[in-house]
Amino acid sequence: MLRTPRRDNLNRIVILNPKGGCGKSTLVTNIAACYAVRGATPAIMDFDPQGSAMAWLGRRPGDRPGIHGIDAHKRSIHATRSWQLRVPEDTDTLLVDSAAGISHDDLRELTRDSSSILVPVLPSMMDTHAASRIIADLLLVAKVNRNEQKLAVIANRTRKNTKSLAKLMRFLDSLGIPIIAVLRDSQNFVYAAEHGIGVHEMQPSRVRKDVEQIERIVTWLDGWQQRRQRGLEITGMRKSSISAAASAR
Repeated sequence: MLRTPRRDNLNRIVILNPKGGCGKSTLVTNIAACYAVRGATPAIMDFDPQGSAMAWLGRRPGDRPGIHGIDAHKRSIHATRSWQLRVPEDTDTLLVDSAAGISHDDLRELTRDSSSILVPVLPSMMDTHAASRIIADLLLVAKVNRNEQKLAVIANRTRKNTKSLAKLMRFLDSLGIPIIAVLRDSQNFVYAAEHGIGVHEMQPSRVRKDVEQIERIVTWLDGWQQRRQRGLEITGMRKSSISAAASAR
């Protein structure tokens, strides 16, 4: 796994969860479609061996707003790895669809230059355990600084007023990580995936609730520079306080 070139204006969004089937690719494609509809040209970098995001791009109608695709899972003997993973100059939003199972070294490499990290979680005991492990690894292994406020959780494929959703929300709240959206278990996402589009590109009256939640995610993602600046300020203040306390001894 190779880091993408560092660009100050690049919003590098990593979507990960060690458990397969949690909806990473669905999240990636719908966020990408939202940015595309808004007039940007985002890019999807697909590390998942299943290639779901790349297959979605392959089904995308030619009259829809453009989205770049980078097939990071496949290695080419005709190009260097850095050339294969290059990010097009006309995009300032890169969505990284990670593989289900990654090593600690890959986790550090994947998240090192990220501006935002999203962890989708399903309302089941197995999924909450997997989410707790990956969040612990992000904080302890990848050394993601809480002060930078770039880590968020998304409750995915939920059903309103169910015990499983209530348990999931209590669990997520206990982690101390912001829950920025709750996506319902909707056939709209299935339809969008099958047709290479996002819910933003469907009939508004049909997808209003789903669009509202994707918009909440994108609004949070758009604040990455402000969140990073606040994180740097908090870290600086804490270091100053520690230095002052040490000097006073």
